[in-house]
Amino acid sequence: MWKLRSVLFSAPTIVVFTALMACVSMVVSIFDRTGNTQHRVMLFWARIVLRLGGIQCAVYGAEKIDSNRAYVLVSNHASYMDTPVIIAAIPLQFRFFAKKGLFSIPFIGWHLRHAGHLEVARGDARASLKSMAEGAKLIRERGTSVLIFPEGGRTEAGLRPFKEGGAYIAIKAGVPAVPVALVNTRKVLPMHSLMLRPGKVEIHLGDPIETAGMTIHDRGRLNEMLQERVAELSGESLVSTT
Repeated sequence: MWKLRSVLFSAPTIVVFTALMACVSMVVSIFDRTGNTQHRVMLFWARIVLRLGGIQCAVYGAEKIDSNRAYVLVSNHASYMDTPVIIAAIPLQFRFFAKKGLFSIPFIGWHLRHAGHLEVARGDARASLKSMAEGAKLIRERGTSVLIFPEGGRTEAGLRPFKEGGAYIAIKAGVPAVPVALVNTRKVLPMHSLMLRPGKVEIHLGDPIETAGMTIHDRGRLNEMLQERVAELSGESLVSTT
């Protein structure tokens, strides 16, 4: 029954609603160049998407986050539902890093660009370094948090080794890094599938890791700490990429 609901109702409704909200975001951007109002539009979008998909979200550790501070949120990535779950669950203004190709997709790309989200150019070290510097600058100048998926893409099982971008940004901006673990998002929307399955997902926020006193040379150690804590919170182990 849920498959029929997904094909005939949930999936097409979410596509149309996403396009509509992207248009609203573009209009809003004319009046607000900070991206803050666009984030509120995105929050409304995320909550409706979860409701349309029959997805319940349980949040653990939200009390560890101070809404008056900026953070680098470092999360595992298992499903396309990860982004709406995090947006709906974490009470912060934040921007996230997205694949460069997403910025060229109609509606989605329009929102990403106008709301101030950041591009990730895979395989281009210079462009990646520039994006990380922009993320750190966003935090320092605006006090806006940043979300990054350090695995570099979704995984079908387990965790890929984390890239050091999240640790680099946190140290460069001088703000805490927060390990974020998503559980069961892979079940509600697996990789290589458009079938959205109703269910309950969990988001676990770990203790923020302060970066005061750290230098860029400490990014490897910080990255290992983040990976270990995300693995512990998610209950998943590291998998080989070879």
